[in-house]
Amino acid sequence: MGSLYRSEPVALCQLFLQSEASYSCLSELGELGMVQLKDLNVTVSAFQRKFVTEVRRCEEMERKLRFLEKEIREDDIVILDTGDNPEAPAPREMTDLELMFERLVKEVRDLNTSAEALKQNFLDLTQLKHILRKTHSFFDEVDRHYDSALIDLQAEGTESVNLLADDSLLVTPHTIRFEFVAGVVERQHLSAFERMLWRISMGNVLIKQVDIETPLEDPITGNSVLKSVFLIFFQGEQLKAKVKKVCAGFHATIYPCPETKAQRREMAMGVMTRIEDLNTVITQTEVHRFALLSSIAESIRIWSIKVRKIKTIYHAMNWFNIDITQKCLIGECWCPVAQLERIQRALQRGAAKSGCSESAAILNRMDTREQPPTYHSTNKFTSAFQGIVDSYGVASYREVNPALFTIISFPFLFSLMFGDAGHGFFMFLAGLLMVIFENRLIRMRITVDVWDIFFGGRYVILLMGLFSIYAGFMYNDFFSKPLNIFGSSWSTDLKNMTVDGRYASLSPINNTNGVPYFAGIDPVWQMSSNKITFLNSFKMKISIIFGVTQMFFGVILSFQNHRYFNERINIYCEFIPEMIFLFCIFGYLVILIFYKWLAYDASEASCAPSLLIGLINMFLMQYDTKEDGCPPLFKGQQAVQTCLLVLCILCVPWLLLVKPLVKHYERKRGLTYGAARSGYVLMRNGDIELQASHSTLSIQSGDVLLQDQQRDEVVHHVDGDDEECLSNASEETEFNLGDSLIHQSIHTIEYCLGCISHTASYLRLWALSLAHSELSEVLWTMVLRRGFTLGHATTLSALTTYLLFTPWLCLTIVILLLMEGMSAFLHTLRLHWVEFQSKFYKGEGYPFEPFVFEKFDTILAESVQT
Repeated sequence: MGSLYRSEPVALCQLFLQSEASYSCLSELGELGMVQLKDLNVTVSAFQRKFVTEVRRCEEMERKLRFLEKEIREDDIVILDTGDNPEAPAPREMTDLELMFERLVKEVRDLNTSAEALKQNFLDLTQLKHILRKTHSFFDEVDRHYDSALIDLQAEGTESVNLLADDSLLVTPHTIRFEFVAGVVERQHLSAFERMLWRISMGNVLIKQVDIETPLEDPITGNSVLKSVFLIFFQGEQLKAKVKKVCAGFHATIYPCPETKAQRREMAMGVMTRIEDLNTVITQTEVHRFALLSSIAESIRIWSIKVRKIKTIYHAMNWFNIDITQKCLIGECWCPVAQLERIQRALQRGAAKSGCSESAAILNRMDTREQPPTYHSTNKFTSAFQGIVDSYGVASYREVNPALFTIISFPFLFSLMFGDAGHGFFMFLAGLLMVIFENRLIRMRITVDVWDIFFGGRYVILLMGLFSIYAGFMYNDFFSKPLNIFGSSWSTDLKNMTVDGRYASLSPINNTNGVPYFAGIDPVWQMSSNKITFLNSFKMKISIIFGVTQMFFGVILSFQNHRYFNERINIYCEFIPEMIFLFCIFGYLVILIFYKWLAYDASEASCAPSLLIGLINMFLMQYDTKEDGCPPLFKGQQAVQTCLLVLCILCVPWLLLVKPLVKHYERKRGLTYGAARSGYVLMRNGDIELQASHSTLSIQSGDVLLQDQQRDEVVHHVDGDDEECLSNASEETEFNLGDSLIHQSIHTIEYCLGCISHTASYLRLWALSLAHSELSEVLWTMVLRRGFTLGHATTLSALTTYLLFTPWLCLTIVILLLMEGMSAFLHTLRLHWVEFQSKFYKGEGYPFEPFVFEKFDTILAESVQT
């Protein structure tokens, strides 16, 4: 929990790795995930780095694995994922993997090529089979016309035959012979194909076509294609060439077709035999290919992990410098101080795996004033709340982390706006189910983005639902209906009631037992005509109370930051006037709210003053006695409010001028007044930038190597509570009074106006709570209540209620749970980011991004873009 309140101490270290042990050591560090490596070769292009060849080999292996995975998924083969996480293979295994992938890819491609050729042959034979079958009827028709023509000629004694106008071809052995072309064309191109032939031949062709009923498979794409058989009759070689060109343009396939019936029958028998043989060969090829891909699918996930780890290691090695002798890799890294022993043991394991001594890997602490990364140790429960804070900005190093308080404050403020026990129970149940079955849901690997958001925030949803149940219990709101659990404090005594039409007025003096409802709001208010007036006043006041309390807490946390970083000037010149300013206005308002609740009862309600008007009169300095003769809120109210107003006004120049003038005075005297968080500078002699070159790192080059491994945080001091704190930079930035005044004036205006606007902003707790309760009541009244208002027709009422329950439940889930829940979530997010965190949270840090195999690809991509 301590690391969640503040980020863990992080130290800058130097890594000295022998070339033989560097791969194994980085493999262990990648498995550990507790080291953030620094790129010391920022100015060196990716193509000029030492291990670029190995990285390219890994990328080539990844390309081959992607090809194999694509082939596996195209065949609908399930890729086995056992969840195993193999270690990075040794460097010598890289060549074996390359050869194996090359062999598998070549074998799969050969099978694909063979299968494609076999399918193409199968398609050609199938189309030829259909041509032989379909053209048989065409030639039979020609033969019938020929026999009829011979009979007519013998009867008339004529020796010539002509091409008839009815598209019938009459041929004799003594006339000119017509040629023909047979083939297949896609059915969608058939009409355009016929028009083109008619135009280029000027009507001197005869086209016969018939559709192939069975769709044919394209061997390249695998899609089903509808085709038609055509038979074209024409005369002359010139027209023949034109016909073939048109066929080629429409991708029509032409096949040889014998003229005699016997030859066609003989060819058809041969084609059927070859098709049967091809079917056998294609089936065997597909079975062999499926078996090969199935065996690959069992191991491809493991291979992918191994290749990714190899690539990650060589990428990390490119971030190191290499000494002149080419025998040692030298790098820098950020390490959590608490994890240094584990890192040392990981380096020792890596050196042992490579067969080197423990001295092959050395980790040295370095003194630095460079700002370290921010590292919070989170778990699956706290990670979602930490993500909410980090979305606004990553905490500065060792700054107070709001995530610790957000765990409670976020669901609590949400529940104030979503205060319905019934709706909260649904939300709690949804979160509880995701928590109980989280392992099963993780194994399902659902890739929907919206689901990832909800599942990642399952613990947030769980707490929001739980707190909403509590808030609904306090509001006495259960699906917009009250629950009379403890018995109402109001009574309906007709002697003490005033009846006006349909309504009866209850007096809090005569119609109550004098004892308040045990917990929450009395259920009688849900039935009253002035319910909204009462609830508005109540919820508005508690919104102000909780809002001002959270702002006070934020200012107190700023004191923790000032104290931790030894910023004493900020304590005296910012924290104290900010507390006085906030207390004099809104702290006083909260006290008045409680005082009014305790000091006035029902008998004195007519003289109870308006707190809002009183606060306005406090700034206007108006204290005139009311005409009705009611006394002031308390004795000495004018004197107290005058003193508070004077203090509030004095805090403005205090915030604006004191800090810049004190810093200017101390600067002139050559003194310092507390440390500053800015100005982290890496401690190196001269202006040596080792990140920009491959120069040798050594003690002489200016790096300070610390041999004492038991030393505490690198740059720190110990305050009164023995906490580690950062000291000010060795070279302070130049102070400018004008810039300091401008900066302080911006801070003063932002804080003073922010206190007012932020207090008003907390009224959204009241507004959204009112909107949620009214929407819930509308759904109940306009939908579900209809079934209960059908008089004494019990059967009809039950049936109507049964039919209306489903739409009521759907509208409740969609509108009140999802839409209203999202609205309340966003408003709660704003209250934390702006109203709460602006009081103490700078959020100017950068995250600790460890060298870990699962996330290093993302880190590398971001660094390349930068």
